[in-house]
Amino acid sequence: MKNNSLNNPIWVMSSAFDQLNLDQLIEKAIEVGAQGLDLCVFRKDGTREDHTATHLEYENFGVEDAKKLIEQFNQNKLGLSLGAFENMIGGDEAERIKNQNHLLKLIRIAYLLGGDENNVKVGTFVGYNHELGNQENGFQKNLDEYYRVFNPIIKYAEDLGVTVMYENCPMEGWRAPGFTNTFNNLPGVLAARKLMYAMIPSKAHGEIYDPSHDVWQNTDPVDVIANSDIDRIHRIHVKTTRNIKNQARTDWGGMYPMQSVNADLALKANVSIPQNSWDRHHYEAMLPGFGGSDSMDWRAFVDILKEKGFVDAFEIENEAMNSKGTGNLAAITQGYEAAISFLRPMLWDLKQDGYQFNSYKALVQPQRKDIALTDVKGLK
Repeated sequence: MKNNSLNNPIWVMSSAFDQLNLDQLIEKAIEVGAQGLDLCVFRKDGTREDHTATHLEYENFGVEDAKKLIEQFNQNKLGLSLGAFENMIGGDEAERIKNQNHLLKLIRIAYLLGGDENNVKVGTFVGYNHELGNQENGFQKNLDEYYRVFNPIIKYAEDLGVTVMYENCPMEGWRAPGFTNTFNNLPGVLAARKLMYAMIPSKAHGEIYDPSHDVWQNTDPVDVIANSDIDRIHRIHVKTTRNIKNQARTDWGGMYPMQSVNADLALKANVSIPQNSWDRHHYEAMLPGFGGSDSMDWRAFVDILKEKGFVDAFEIENEAMNSKGTGNLAAITQGYEAAISFLRPMLWDLKQDGYQFNSYKALVQPQRKDIALTDVKGLK
């Protein structure tokens, strides 16, 4: 069924507001004009340094906590989701087990909050196992490892009425620039996601699609949506990319990442080399409508989503260098406000007072019995 009404909600992903507590975050979402929050709930003992926001007390979360949270969000007319984005199938074995168990905690919390009934879903990465990836047929071996780890997790989520969502960021800076490969998250390309759904046909998993990651891979997000199962796409990340035409792109091309070589040799040869782990692919992360034009056609992108019937939330993930990258709370806020203003005429109906969202639906108080925590060992 096609979405003929222009009333997709616009949410705030909370990662850029890691300096705010939950109450302050809710106030900020209302201030910028958002209709929901995707709460980042990273492990407090995690190893990531780039994203550390934890906007929900996840330990000992129970039925009463869920009721209070739903009341708080209903009072402020906001929708709700959860997420933590870690390597689930690769890296240090002890850490990956902790990441898997943390995902199970978030699935349980989503269940207590009503799960799919309240559109409370759980975002995650899959990650990548380079020990397997370096072998012949390494990509298939990563798919097999994905199945081994996620098949019981998705079954658990399905039994609880919760949907798990994968983000498509390749996590190109997740390894030091001395490594030649920057593909560090399995669902970073459409082919992988199609294969993942074929391996685990359950409807209890899908994706948060972020067009910016395809733009710097020289892939048109419009084509990706046209070739995607729209029923698998539950959120759209509002983030974009400006591809930079510089010496580095000429030196290394647009297909492969810049490689790390001896700095003195590079200087002698006048060759660009990475300045940090994320400086590999000649692009600038941006928010649409804030600080200049980007390298994608947002109008065409929204049109294909509408044509295919996407009715869910557009979530602003603020990683823009001129907004989140400044560390300035006012500039971060302005980035969200600008992105919402940019999207208004594409997503919302025109009313007497301009383009306005008018499809608010309150969260229900689900009748949930508490369930005990489990871990990945308990799923097998």
